[in-house]
Amino acid sequence: MMQSVHSGTHGGSRIFGFPLEGFGIFTSLLLSLAAAFFTFFATTCIAIFSLLVWNGILGHNVNYADTYRYVGFPAGVVVLIVAVPFFGVLWLRAKFTR
Repeated sequence: MMQSVHSGTHGGSRIFGFPLEGFGIFTSLLLSLAAAFFTFFATTCIAIFSLLVWNGILGHNVNYADTYRYVGFPAGVVVLIVAVPFFGVLWLRAKFTR
């Protein structure tokens, strides 16, 4: 008979199977920075390919550096502003429920 081994709690909050509880302060800050970093590069990539289509097919001439300034950087900052308090609250909740 095969037994399944579960680590952690069964009833906690999860996103894509990833538990959202019990983070330390370093882990919370690292996850916040990783979310902002990923958002910056994902939105910049989408914006560059959009400008590639806009410039190539439609004959416009927009500078690709604008994708960093007007799309990637603001998106990364917004995610960082949202993620730091979110993961900070998760850290505080884990600290006070022990």
